Amino acid sequence: MISVRFAPTVHGEGDAGFISVVARTARRRGASVYTGESGNRWPAVHRSDAARLVLLGFENAPAGTILHAVAEEGVPVRQIAEALADRLGVWAQSAPAEQVADEIPFVGRYLAGDFPATSTKTRDLLGWAPVGPTLLDDIAAGHYDQP
Repeated sequence: MISVRFAPTVHGEGDAGFISVVARTARRRGASVYTGESGNRWPAVHRSDAARLVLLGFENAPAGTILHAVAEEGVPVRQIAEALADRLGVWAQSAPAEQVADEIPFVGRYLAGDFPATSTKTRDLLGWAPVGPTLLDDIAAGHYDQP
């Protein structure tokens, strides 16, 4: 048995996770928000890379292994907000952490934190090398345009 710890954002076309919630909120309020200067980082992995890792893990990882499905160790939250704002045609703006937590259901409180994560050991163990689009690429491609 192996365990896989996924990045908080597993993204790709049709994603209905955290970034979709942030995008819906940005459309509703007319602004994509981040906290403070937002040096906060949010790890991400494209779903195709995550799927390849799970398969590699089942095939090659020793029992008891914990794998980290993280392609991007920390995408700056401000860059995520700005990319969504550009794509959705809304403002990007800084807001107090409490306001962000109140306005973005469930996800807002996490956007105020800094959550870098690494997959160095996973990559070394299995030779896994993520090749899928980045989170910012998926935002720019319009995967979060629809409500």
